[in-house]
Amino acid sequence: MDPVYDVLVIGGGPAGRALARACAHEGLHTAIVDRHPHRIYTATYGAWADELPPHTSTKTRSTTVRAYAREEHLIPRTYVVLDNAQLHQLPEQVEILKAPTEARYTFNATGARKGRAEQTAVGTVIESDNTDTTLMDWRNGDTFLYTVPLGDNRTLVEETCLARRPGMPLSELRRRLHSRLEPGSQEERVRFPLDAPRAPNAFGAAAGFIHPATGYSVATSLQLAPKVAQAIKAGENPEHVIWSRKARTVHALRRFGLAALLRMDAEQTRDFFELFFRLDPDLQRAYLSGREDVRGTTAAMAKLFRAAPWRLRAKMMNTW
Repeated sequence: MDPVYDVLVIGGGPAGRALARACAHEGLHTAIVDRHPHRIYTATYGAWADELPPHTSTKTRSTTVRAYAREEHLIPRTYVVLDNAQLHQLPEQVEILKAPTEARYTFNATGARKGRAEQTAVGTVIESDNTDTTLMDWRNGDTFLYTVPLGDNRTLVEETCLARRPGMPLSELRRRLHSRLEPGSQEERVRFPLDAPRAPNAFGAAAGFIHPATGYSVATSLQLAPKVAQAIKAGENPEHVIWSRKARTVHALRRFGLAALLRMDAEQTRDFFELFFRLDPDLQRAYLSGREDVRGTTAAMAKLFRAAPWRLRAKMMNTW
C-alpha cells in the first residue's frame, strides 16, 4: 500500500512549519504532526536580514547594530525580529495530525534534544522606543547583554551566557539581569544545546542546524525549506541539500570555534570578540552566516588566530 502523504513533518515549531509550507507550495501532499497546533510562539527569533528568503515578514528592523567587547563596534548589517504569526501560519493544503503516519519522506523537526554545551539566557521586556540592536555587550563579566527592539514601544533585554558546559543556571542569569535593571512586564527564558549532533531524516535544530558558536538556527531553516521541497519534488535526495559536503565542513569548523570559546575565561572572551568585531565585515558575515562558505570561514578563523595574543592562541591551538 502506498503512503498517504508525500511528506510528513513531525514538530510544529518554526522549522517544521517552514518545511511543511514549502512542500505544500511545491504541490506535495504534506502533513504535520503538531499536538498543540494553536499554541502561539512566545520566543523572540532574531536574524540577519541578508540570511532570509525574500518577502520574509518581520516585526522590527534595526539598521544600527552594535557590539561591545573592549570597545564599541558598529556592524554593517540589518538585524530583524521575525513575525511569529507568519512563522506559525500554514496553508490549508497542509493537514495537521496528532500522531505520525506513513509518508514517502518523514522529517523530525522536534528540536535539538542532545548536547552538553548550552546557551542559556533570561530576558525582560521593558518599555522603550529604542530602534537599535545591541547584539552583544560583554563589558560586565562572563555573560553579555542582548538588546533588541520588539516594536510597540517594547524592547527585549536579555542576559545571555553564550556557551557553557553545562549551561549557566537561569536563576543566576535572572539575578544578574535584575542587578542591571528592574524587571519588566514579561520574562523570556532560553536554553538549548550548541553541540547537538547532526541527524538524518531531520530538519531544523533536530538536524543540527544550530550554529555552534552563536546559537542561531531559524534563518537557516527558512532558507533551506524551499530547497528541500524542490529536491523532493525533483526526486532528488533531500539530505544532499540539508547537509551538503561544504555545509558539513563548515559545521565542523564552527564546532572548533565552540570548543575554543568553552576554554576561555571572561577576559579572554572579551579579547576574542574584540578581535572578531575588528575583522573585515565580509569575514564576519562568512563565519556568522556562510553555512557553505568553507573559504570564508577558514579565512576568518585564520585571521583571528594570526591577530590573537599568545594567551588566546594557546586556547585555539588545542581546538583549531
